[in-house]
Amino acid sequence: MQTFLYHLTTVAVVAVIAVLFMGLWTMLRGSSPNLSQKLMRARVLLQLFAIVIIVLFIFMTRT
Repeated sequence: MQTFLYHLTTVAVVAVIAVLFMGLWTMLRGSSPNLSQKLMRARVLLQLFAIVIIVLFIFMTRT
């Protein structure tokens, strides 16, 4: 289970970084403000997901 959470943490962090850069790229191009807002909202949700996974991973490794 710890190995699964470790890899899931890595995937979640990479997803956060990818969505962050996609949102920044869209915002810098100035093409679609609505798309940029949606990407930034998705980033916040992905960050929440990543934090929950990290906390679960820490909890699993301590017990």
